[in-house]
Amino acid sequence: MDTQKASVLVVDDEKDLREALSAALSYEGINVLTAEDGEAGLRVALSEKPALILLDITMPKKDGLEVLKDLRADEWGKEVKVIVMTAHDDMGKIAEVLEAGGDEYVVKTDVSLAEIVAKVKAKLG
Repeated sequence: MDTQKASVLVVDDEKDLREALSAALSYEGINVLTAEDGEAGLRVALSEKPALILLDITMPKKDGLEVLKDLRADEWGKEVKVIVMTAHDDMGKIAEVLEAGGDEYVVKTDVSLAEIVAKVKAKLG
């Protein structure tokens, strides 16, 4: 997929991280959509159908795991690439995310912004 035409949805309640990811991805020519909580993220995902979703786990209104399960229950959502981001490196939670259909699991404290952008670009092909 051409990253120049791809859109990526960043769903994270941390405004600074959401804005930093949005700026870094935009700089790479990727169209970026954002949402500040799980409910908004699911709504934007289903209406805009981005090529990839960067999804935080711990959020208000609806957590990332619930959003992921709701996405995977949708016909379009079964196929969308989802990179799950969290501050926790709990092996049980990682297993739960992968079981629910997450394509990749990123511990925010273990990766740089550049590494997340590289993962997004790799997934977009």
